[in-house]
Amino acid sequence: MMSFKSLQLIFLATLGSFVISEAVALQSAAGEPTFIQYIDDADNKALQVSIVRYQPRLGGEQYVDLVGAVHVGDKQYYQDLNELFKNYDAVLYELVAPEGTTIPKGGMQSDNKSMLSSIQMGMKDVLGLSFQMEEVDYTPKHFVHADFSPAEFKASMDAKGESIFSMIFNLWRAGMAQQLSGQASSTDFDLIMALMATDRQNALKTLMAKELANSEGVMQVLEGSEGSTLVAERNKKALQVLKTAMQNKQHHSFAIFYGAAHLPDFHRRLVDDFDMVPVTTQWIDAWKLH
Repeated sequence: MMSFKSLQLIFLATLGSFVISEAVALQSAAGEPTFIQYIDDADNKALQVSIVRYQPRLGGEQYVDLVGAVHVGDKQYYQDLNELFKNYDAVLYELVAPEGTTIPKGGMQSDNKSMLSSIQMGMKDVLGLSFQMEEVDYTPKHFVHADFSPAEFKASMDAKGESIFSMIFNLWRAGMAQQLSGQASSTDFDLIMALMATDRQNALKTLMAKELANSEGVMQVLEGSEGSTLVAERNKKALQVLKTAMQNKQHHSFAIFYGAAHLPDFHRRLVDDFDMVPVTTQWIDAWKLH
């Protein structure tokens, strides 16, 4: 049987996550906004991701929203994101693909899906969720590709001496350290109990929601002191695209739509390199639980 830690690694890889309540941006222990959370309130139980707005520290009309994504989620989550994206002058999105690639409604059809895409599609079915690429409408003209091409991705990994195997191994090592230190939210026993639950689908979703909300330490190990291709280097490319887009002074509103795992690094770069500060947070339910 697949261990809980193996299951966790699959979902960390999918992070890259429309009930909205606006508040001053929540702060983590490090003074940064919180970008993903599990809530278990009397009137709402969910895995939530955030939309954090950044404005220039010295003032100005332009603003940037970091819109957190989980790549498998509730259909309603993606439907409401489609409505939200209509409000921006430019939406920068992630996709390792050749420049000029277009994503038709319903996603790109291919007989040669990547291993990660196959895993995501499989987990979508297990948990009764929808797949981001099939639900988000990428066809509007204000959607802007802001990610590596496959050649750029490979060149960055080669330069850093990285491989997919090394990334998976580092995630596994960090997850095991977290579990041995008692910091993990769930264990193999919790996975067994979820598999035996009457409502197994919801039990598994709840289990994974708790763990994903506690995944920041694992991702920090993956990044290391120099930053990884998977997160830091792709973020740099996205912010190069943002800088170019912001030079159009007629555009005031920008969204960066990337996996929730990317957002802490985006936060630091917007603060340090763009002299912006977070001002508000909206929380969106990516997975409704019961």
